[in-house]
Amino acid sequence: MTASDQNRFQVELRGLIDLLSQHLYSGPHVFVRELLQNGVDAIQARRQIEPQHEGLIEIEVITSAESDPTIIFQDNGVGLTEDEVHQFLATIGQSSKRGEMTSRPEDFLGQFGIGLLSCFTVSDEIVVLTRSAKGDNQPGIEWRGSTDGTYSVRKLTQAIPVGTQIFLQPSTGYEDYFEPQKVLKLAREYGSLLQPKITVTSNGQTDVVNAKAPWHQDTTNPQVRENLLAYGTEVFERNFLDVFPLHSTSGGVTGVAYVLSEAVHAGSRQPHRVYLKDMLLSTKTHEVLPEWAFFVQCVVNASQLRPTASRESFYEDTVLERTRQELGDCLRRYLVEMAQTQPRRFEQLIAVHHLAVKALAVDDDECLELFADWLPFQTSLGTMTLAEFRKQNSVIRYVPSCDQFRQIAQVAASESLAVINAGYVYDVDILTRLSMIRSDFKLEEFDAEQLSDRFEQLSQSEREETLEFERLADMTLQRFKCAVEIAKFLPSDLPSLYVTDANADFIRSVEQAQDVTEGVWNDMLGDLTRDVPSSYARLYLNYSNPLIKRICQLGQSDGQRRSVEMVYIQALLLGHFPLKKSEVKLLNEGLLGLLDWAVGGQDNE
Repeated sequence: MTASDQNRFQVELRGLIDLLSQHLYSGPHVFVRELLQNGVDAIQARRQIEPQHEGLIEIEVITSAESDPTIIFQDNGVGLTEDEVHQFLATIGQSSKRGEMTSRPEDFLGQFGIGLLSCFTVSDEIVVLTRSAKGDNQPGIEWRGSTDGTYSVRKLTQAIPVGTQIFLQPSTGYEDYFEPQKVLKLAREYGSLLQPKITVTSNGQTDVVNAKAPWHQDTTNPQVRENLLAYGTEVFERNFLDVFPLHSTSGGVTGVAYVLSEAVHAGSRQPHRVYLKDMLLSTKTHEVLPEWAFFVQCVVNASQLRPTASRESFYEDTVLERTRQELGDCLRRYLVEMAQTQPRRFEQLIAVHHLAVKALAVDDDECLELFADWLPFQTSLGTMTLAEFRKQNSVIRYVPSCDQFRQIAQVAASESLAVINAGYVYDVDILTRLSMIRSDFKLEEFDAEQLSDRFEQLSQSEREETLEFERLADMTLQRFKCAVEIAKFLPSDLPSLYVTDANADFIRSVEQAQDVTEGVWNDMLGDLTRDVPSSYARLYLNYSNPLIKRICQLGQSDGQRRSVEMVYIQALLLGHFPLKKSEVKLLNEGLLGLLDWAVGGQDNE
């Protein structure tokens, strides 16, 4: 063999079919989609020759108790000549939509030249009868292809209509895909919104597949709106609050978006029903809307987006990116218009989807300015909108984490102090941004230590009565880097309040991590706190609480010490602080110690 010798790759058809069925396509059912695609494209090609041609696709399922079922798929499209049969049906990857057969490839659904091969995922043999519309007296051609990689071509002596007929019988194990109701369901799923008339016939009954596309309907008409909501419930199997139109010039996208009737979390991604040139592409596409639009599901039709080879998703390119942005703008305009013209309706929507509105507003100052006062926040005095909160408070006090809020919520509520829980996603960013764009928006991060300024101080006699106990309690919790102070505060049924600052929180988190590490990692964690200023947490014991009073007046120091340890643990648990290893040990020992002390006390009596 010389260096100039040329050879051709060999393709093993069965291996290629396995690749298509197991890796490219989502399942064997796509053969119906591929046949519909070829039929529609053939009709489009014939219209270039005969502009007034009325297309028709007929699917017939023949069943018999004596033999396997047969699907006959027939279109009255452009058909193929004998040369085209050899070129397009016997050459893998060759597509008539890319050749000279058409001057407008954008009019066609297919472009990869592997569609007919999908039939081999359900059938061992494909029989094609075709007659070309190009020229007069074109003969009919029969093409038979097999999964073993062989095919035959012959001219037909009998006349057949212009167009193409495809005959399939099921491979072993794929009979279900040839059941009449299954074929009808798949034809409706993929082709109900296509323009040529499509029928499915079996056992003497003919069903028309076509239906009216939702993107061609007027959503401002009340009856149409109700019909569209019913359609959305049918295809997505859930209820919706509203429906509105979508449009994108970049991707040639039109459609409708449905507003979910229930709240969903920010990380959720809703599956959308997406069509490409009226053919169903996917019912599980996520990439057509921006991430913040997790409160809607849409049905859209694209004419300019590029499908992947599997035809079940779109290529992630600049056109799709622009389309996503333009569809996001549609959602934004929908919300803005509703807020401006239908405030009561917008209030109902935001009550369910405030998280999605926050996700939009956090990066859009115009929307933030418009929507801010509608946004609900959890506060120490109950949930209220920002407008309601500002009406009652000139300063917007907040804590940046849910744990901090849990620590102070009861006491703040008893003191009639309004504090926002900004520990949920987007809340801190929204409040901070508002303080920058609104001159009258006074924002203040609330420190739990500030609550102590509102506590009632002990009287002189009470101070003298509790001085020794406070000293004992303080010494008891020294090893946990926690100082103790006795004060009076509400609610009186809360025995204690545990508060920390940022440094104490950081040191505590490092110590927790050290509990589960050893060796060099433990040392490295210790180094993290070397330059952090030493800081103690503080445990406030509530002298208005009957239990704390009894502990103070208890005459035995051992019982007081055990009680303080348990009150400390309870305060940590109420504040949702994870216990360190030493505190878990204290909990176990403290319970046993209290039991031992109590039993010993009974014996002494």
